[in-house]
Amino acid sequence: MPELVYPPVITAAKTMFRVLDLRLTVEGSHHVPRTGGAVLASNHVSYLDFIFCGFGAHESRRLVRFMAKHEVFAHRISGPLMRGMKHIPVNRAAGAGSYNTAVDALRRGEVVGVFPEATISRSFTVKELKSGAARMAQAAEVPLLPVALWGTQRMWTKGRPKDLTRRHTPITILVGEPMNPADYPDANAMTAELKTRLTALVDRAQQEYPEKPAGPEDAWWQPAHLGGTAPTPAEAVELDRRGRRTATS
Repeated sequence: MPELVYPPVITAAKTMFRVLDLRLTVEGSHHVPRTGGAVLASNHVSYLDFIFCGFGAHESRRLVRFMAKHEVFAHRISGPLMRGMKHIPVNRAAGAGSYNTAVDALRRGEVVGVFPEATISRSFTVKELKSGAARMAQAAEVPLLPVALWGTQRMWTKGRPKDLTRRHTPITILVGEPMNPADYPDANAMTAELKTRLTALVDRAQQEYPEKPAGPEDAWWQPAHLGGTAPTPAEAVELDRRGRRTATS
């Protein structure tokens, strides 16, 4: 079937990049295969990450089908767009269905995007990863590629007001080398290696980022271990726990 929705959405995103004069650094996009299935597994620091992770596959002319929570598909505006771009809804109460849909897409030669941390990292460091990305790559026998994003949190992240008109923001997109699922005995071993590689890429993106916080009030987007005021990983776990408890109370 022809792609009627995705191409104009990409055009709109690229127009946004130009209007906001975003300073994009993209490295490793050649790792995304030009044909065949692949899983892109990205860290998660912003509500905009799917846009920039997908852009990492643009050089290879691939359209990434992202797995996203089903609430996004139920929204009257985002829902038709998500369905039109053939993204994959995830119902956490019935995860097997979305997992099988993703594996089928991979076997058909699609590129599937996953955020294996499941939720945005408030500490801006890599959290513990779910094994779904590795399990899908192994089931479909396709490569798994780590993707590191940095700078996107300055535009819109959890617990901060969004700043979608922010101009001249540096955004880093690093695509790592493909991981062959045949090289790992099981999904847990592959997930552990994914976390190691993803952490190394994120660390590099943070160290090479061309801007530092302008002062103490601007240090919120920098992780604590680099002198920022973002929550530590332990504090972030507690904040997430409180958030879940509030949502279910």
